[in-house]
Amino acid sequence: MKTKFLSHVAALAVLTLYVSSCDKLHPHFCPDENDGKISVKVYAEHLNNPRGIKFGPDGNLYVAEGGVGGKNSTAGQCDQVIPPVGPYTGSPNGSRISMITETGRRTVVASQLPSSQNAFGDISGVGDVTFIDNQLYAVLSGAGCSHGVAGTPNGVIKVSNTGYWSMVADLSAYLHANPVQHPEEDDFEPDGDWYSMTSVWGDLYAIEANHGELVKVTKSGNVSRVVDFSATEGHIVPTAMVYHDGYFYVGNLNPFPIVDGGSNIYRVSMDGKLSVFASGFTTVLGVAFDNHDRLYVLQNTTGNLFPTPGSGNVVRVDKAGNREVIVTGLNLPTAMTFDHKGKLYISNWGFGPQALGGGQILQVTLKDCEDHDLKFSPINK
Repeated sequence: MKTKFLSHVAALAVLTLYVSSCDKLHPHFCPDENDGKISVKVYAEHLNNPRGIKFGPDGNLYVAEGGVGGKNSTAGQCDQVIPPVGPYTGSPNGSRISMITETGRRTVVASQLPSSQNAFGDISGVGDVTFIDNQLYAVLSGAGCSHGVAGTPNGVIKVSNTGYWSMVADLSAYLHANPVQHPEEDDFEPDGDWYSMTSVWGDLYAIEANHGELVKVTKSGNVSRVVDFSATEGHIVPTAMVYHDGYFYVGNLNPFPIVDGGSNIYRVSMDGKLSVFASGFTTVLGVAFDNHDRLYVLQNTTGNLFPTPGSGNVVRVDKAGNREVIVTGLNLPTAMTFDHKGKLYISNWGFGPQALGGGQILQVTLKDCEDHDLKFSPINK
């Protein structure tokens, strides 16, 4: 495999070489001259590869957990992910969706969900969650025959109040039937790598990182393409997405090795028109807007060639385009979201060896503070 084509899945595999012997690192929090000091605390922990996070209508935080992987092989049954990343092994019941209350108490709302791991041990499972009214939906990323889970495809599922889940749309079948214009053969996931999902006006929208596209999924299970990133942008590995003021804002990870400043925030209209909204970012895995229309960009790794703990951060961009790093020292973060009070939540230790049981959700609070000379305030843990 050509290293210039290493994308999300392949790059996470390389991570194992970097962090298997690392001590736990703690993020640092930079002062904010406009809003006072930024404080951060661990909101929840002991998660398994936490990925996408959303607040539900009940006010609780829902977490998609990649899970614990699996050992089942489907070699000889279907096309496999090529070495060195593949082949995968998987399990039909290795991941889950958790709910975190305001007090930090975790409850499993859905289990027995598929999870898989590649040849380097990187784990994927449930990719993201979202709601339409009171109905919880999730997108599976670690399923499908090419991931060692022959009985369950990657797809959009809905979850009942009792934890029972059912398939809404088979996204593995969609990818097989509707290839993008320029798939990258040296870094190809037959069942896809579905990274993020959101809901807009009663429909679901999901980002696939490996093939490179944004799709619309109706509640009845119809799937249609909104935009094919590969057609005009090449193999950019789109990942995080948020809907804001009539547009989707999508960040991309980019192939590896990492080039600082090589990632963009793209703006996509509902009818698929694509443009670059902001550039100069690095390894984007989270995008959000606050109630002042300021853009927040979660960068997984900066200043390193491959994913590295302690080098993630959050950049805030105001409406004039001014940029400010507000949180640094994050450990392989994978997603972020706001609550209705304006607090920011980040999935920390979202992948890598320490993410198995060591995944965290961090809560970032902006508050007035007289101590404007404070440079950094590490978590005491």
